[in-house]
Amino acid sequence: MGEFELIRRHFVRPVAAGSAVVLGVGDDCALLRPSPGHELAISTDMLVEGRHFFADVDPAALGHKSLAVNLSDLAAMGARPLGFTLALSLPRADEAWLSAFASGLFALADAHACPLVGGDTTRGPLNICITVFGELRPGQALRRDAGQPGDDLYLSGRTGEARLALAQLRGEPWAPPPVNAEARARLERPTPRLALGQALAGIAHAALDVSDGLVGDLGHVLAASAVGADIELAALPVAPALAALDEAQRLECLLAGGDDYELLFTAAPGVRDDVMAAARASGTPVTRIGRLTERPVLRLLDADGQPVAQPLLRGFDHFAD
Repeated sequence: MGEFELIRRHFVRPVAAGSAVVLGVGDDCALLRPSPGHELAISTDMLVEGRHFFADVDPAALGHKSLAVNLSDLAAMGARPLGFTLALSLPRADEAWLSAFASGLFALADAHACPLVGGDTTRGPLNICITVFGELRPGQALRRDAGQPGDDLYLSGRTGEARLALAQLRGEPWAPPPVNAEARARLERPTPRLALGQALAGIAHAALDVSDGLVGDLGHVLAASAVGADIELAALPVAPALAALDEAQRLECLLAGGDDYELLFTAAPGVRDDVMAAARASGTPVTRIGRLTERPVLRLLDADGQPVAQPLLRGFDHFAD
């Protein structure tokens, strides 16, 4: 199977009527037509074998996750998906692997009306790079630099399960076997919170998706908005799989574990009812876990509202020592 047959067999699909796609796979460029009066939102993520996923991962799950991490970025901006491109480096053209990968990829793409519009394939180490395109109304983007002192701090879903699954798959001594099935699903098939992100447009101030750990990612909002934050540890939602861990390990998962792809966002206290209405309308659990402060530091508070000694927590960094 040659390169172009590979593309035709596994990745070429008809353009849906009424979509934003004017011209899709097969030409030098794709052509997209955003809705009148909207801005484009664009994001790129790369997944590399051995760095972002195990070599024996289910290819359907990998197809899902490859697109999910990009759609999560659109969710964090409050954008609606328009389409995506796929650049795929493959060590060989494995028909069964490609079929499963494409099925996982397109199942999620179809669920969010986000068609594949182009890309590239080449021979090399397994590497998946997706660029996703979305749209939103001017002035409605949930930017990292829009947090304000006094804002409530919210988290969708819950964090930590993906970190637990990673530790179990690696055989880290603190993570009890066997691999927890629900935690593994959170690691390999994350849910992009697109409906919530769009529902928060005009309600929330700042937002981002939690991909490298809650504390590390929150730091980007704090730096961009020139504010601090108080996190109420007792308010953090805890999955049953994490409840059995000792406190230090549980906090490491909740606050520094990556691959959660939940939304962390801020909003004024006066719109709490609107935030909860957006959560209900999108079918997404949302928890208020703290607030932004004028004091430019991050504090962790106990159940009595008192600061606790902050463990050494750092978000994931590909180039950190």
